[in-house]
Amino acid sequence: MSTTHGPRSDTRARIIAVALELFSEHGYEKTSLREIADRLGVTKAALYYHFKTKDDIVHGIVETMAAPIDEAIAWGEEQDWSPEVRDELVRRFAAGMAERAPLLRFFHENQPALRESQAGLEFRDRMIRMIRLVHGPGASFEDKLRATMALFSVNSAFFLLKHDRPDLAADCAMDDEITVAEVMRAATTVGLEIAAPIKPVAHQG
Repeated sequence: MSTTHGPRSDTRARIIAVALELFSEHGYEKTSLREIADRLGVTKAALYYHFKTKDDIVHGIVETMAAPIDEAIAWGEEQDWSPEVRDELVRRFAAGMAERAPLLRFFHENQPALRESQAGLEFRDRMIRMIRLVHGPGASFEDKLRATMALFSVNSAFFLLKHDRPDLAADCAMDDEITVAEVMRAATTVGLEIAAPIKPVAHQG
């Protein structure tokens, strides 16, 4: 009887990790299944057993790396909107993405190829749900924009890090805990500041 953490799931995890590296290094469109197999040290047939196409791999990447967003959404959907819930959603999103920085880099550098892919559309839908939870019911357009910008402050922080510290950005700065902590602290602070004025009509006194 197989288990969740059996050899098959371990192999899938390795494929996802290596594919993410190659997609980030060379771009989604320029990376072939053969290159992924070669980096893994397996045959293309062995890779094909787990993932039939690059799109299947990207779907696996998103499902694995977007788990913190799903957890934040699940939590937020159980809450009645309040400024405290708004701020906690921003914090949870920032904390989750700090652990998933390679996903942010991947989406940054492969946006044209992913925009209409199934995985890209699913990730977009996740972000839309997060944004709606942050701005709550009855929000004005300005508050919807604030909610969007609050969440994307995390994305922007890693984008800025890449250009300010290219020596660290090559590894998404994940090997430098102090740098990651500083980046996420700044992103969370800015995100909370942007979100602070949001007060849906239903909650205005």
